[in-house]
Amino acid sequence: MNEQQIIKEFEDAQAILKGHFILSSGLHSDTYLQCARVLMDAQRGARLCKALADKVQAQISEKIDMVVAPAMGGVVVGYEMGRQLGVESIFCERADGSFCLRRGFDIEDGANILLVEDVVTTGKSSLETVDCITAYGGKVVAEACLVDRSAGSVKMPFPLISLLKIEVATYEPHKLPTALAEIPAVKPGSRWLKN
Repeated sequence: MNEQQIIKEFEDAQAILKGHFILSSGLHSDTYLQCARVLMDAQRGARLCKALADKVQAQISEKIDMVVAPAMGGVVVGYEMGRQLGVESIFCERADGSFCLRRGFDIEDGANILLVEDVVTTGKSSLETVDCITAYGGKVVAEACLVDRSAGSVKMPFPLISLLKIEVATYEPHKLPTALAEIPAVKPGSRWLKN
């Protein structure tokens, strides 16, 4: 898939939202990519994740033993990436503010892990997921995401492979442009959910 085809998939799913959003990072933006809308169509999700899995296989030489995704946003894309790559997929979730494995999930000591997210903006959730994976004995060999909102500026200690790289302006809460400050803010991400 080329970039135009990928963007069309997002547009067709009405997944590129405009307004005033508070991102999981705490930054504000006038654009939000709602990957859940893209993935609610199983065929669309399969097409996008197949293209992403192909990129992963072309760029990563290590054998991938398992996919691990952070809840909530990464769960569906993580599942589909596991299916596309023919490996198990699990997810970590927050308990007392930190990611951990629940539901009987475990990681074999020394397992090569592909970390999978829907969207990467600052890399904060990714690094929290890495902490969880390494605490259980896994080794992250790469990260894959549908969208890299940093347009490649986020640096990880392993390859970050994205289907789409875009740069969307983000702002500190106290440095909002006037036009954005005049719109009520919403928090569409899952980090705000209490468990």
